[in-house]
Amino acid sequence: MRCVIARFPFDLIKSEVEQSMSGISPEPVTGVSVSIGRRVYPVMQVGEVITKQDRRDFTSGEMRRALTRLGFTCHDAPPAASATPATPAPASPAARADEDAWRW
Repeated sequence: MRCVIARFPFDLIKSEVEQSMSGISPEPVTGVSVSIGRRVYPVMQVGEVITKQDRRDFTSGEMRRALTRLGFTCHDAPPAASATPATPAPASPAARADEDAWRW
């Protein structure tokens, strides 16, 4: 299938993409990812391998479109880990009384 990535045309075939990624270990996923075989790769890593271009030359959207057209399943970015706890601990009654004392 003909795909345009970073203004360059590429003739990509699903089996060739699978073969290209077969010996490569996936990097940690921080953004959009794609399932190839039993592994999940960042789309930018796949794009770099199959186009032999620098990752700065194309976008994850271009790669996602191309890989989806080839029949691969793409996934959205995983939710960011929160630095704060999901449910804050309730304040003690003494702490609430101190807070109220300073309010006007």
